[in-house]
Amino acid sequence: MIKGLESFMLFSEDAAKLAKFYKEKVGLKTTGEFEMGDKGQEVYAFGFSKTSDLYIVDEVTVKGKNKTPQRFTLNLEVDDIKKEVKRLKAKKVKLYMDTYHLQGYGWAAAFADVDGNCFQLVQVKEN
Repeated sequence: MIKGLESFMLFSEDAAKLAKFYKEKVGLKTTGEFEMGDKGQEVYAFGFSKTSDLYIVDEVTVKGKNKTPQRFTLNLEVDDIKKEVKRLKAKKVKLYMDTYHLQGYGWAAAFADVDGNCFQLVQVKEN
């Protein structure tokens, strides 16, 4: 039986640069750095209080920017989407799609990270 999503791993040819982006531009809090596997891949961990963890991992087989960023989107829940979108725009984070409404769900805005991956800020409606 599957109980839930334990973590998400995002692979990059420059995990340190990608982790720095999520820490400094997006504002995620790091929970650790460590090596993984026989080749000593660098891993940068970001933990969240109620949800799955995010790991950014060095991977030699990953090259360049993501050519199909919409294939997978990382949703980051926020409490005030207007404030957070304004903050990321001020930090010159590339905007894919400005704030839009998702009926019955809430609000979202899509951005690109330094590897070209799509991530969204989402503010879910209160029940």
